[in-house]
Amino acid sequence: MADEAIILAGGCGTRLQGVVSDVPKPLAPVQGRPFLVWLLDLLARQGMRRVVLATGYKAEMVHAAIGELWQGMRIDYAVESSPLGTGGAIAQALQRIEGEDAFVLNGDTYLELDYARFAAAMRAQHAALGMVLAQVPDVSRYGAVHIANERVTGFSEKGGSGAGWINAGVYWLPHSLPLRAVTHAFSFEDTVLRAAAAQGTLSAYTASAAFIDIGVPEDFQRAQAWHFASQASPAGSFHFVQSTL
Repeated sequence: MADEAIILAGGCGTRLQGVVSDVPKPLAPVQGRPFLVWLLDLLARQGMRRVVLATGYKAEMVHAAIGELWQGMRIDYAVESSPLGTGGAIAQALQRIEGEDAFVLNGDTYLELDYARFAAAMRAQHAALGMVLAQVPDVSRYGAVHIANERVTGFSEKGGSGAGWINAGVYWLPHSLPLRAVTHAFSFEDTVLRAAAAQGTLSAYTASAAFIDIGVPEDFQRAQAWHFASQASPAGSFHFVQSTL
């Protein structure tokens, strides 16, 4: 059972500086609480045992806000001494993972997802790497993800338009993925995901529900009225949307 997760929580939130300037982006206040705690609540409800927070900018503020135990989950920290990019931050955090596989989440996005089903699907496919997709009405801000036969076949850059699938920022990483020994800075998206898609080894998982990214001011404001699953819904009651593409 995959019961450990890494949350990338090192961002400074450059695009949010006009509305949030005194805390790192994962601690941006949403409905009176740091955004990061909504993610932790979701993971706790699904039985996650341990979370590694990959921190960098104002790391001490994240540690002070979250501590080392959250709703029964053990919280550990992988702190960047210098910027490592998403890839380097994941590689450093993977050194603290105890089990055979782990999930990775972006600390500025929220996605309703059954993590146990996600991991089970990846194992059933003997996946080399798994990525969750979200369906949105307009892909222009994110760039689109192209899929076929449960595999990611390619990525389109930002600037397109119309409905489609996007990278939801949640991944399943098996122990066999050769990242744990990497110590340099690099982009996980550009270096790992694009290479895996080109090789046909990046599995796409589309059974996700509500998605929001607080990385820009308009969506940060929209999050203030967002209904987070942990506000009311019992674990396992999400409504999932399966791809028909």
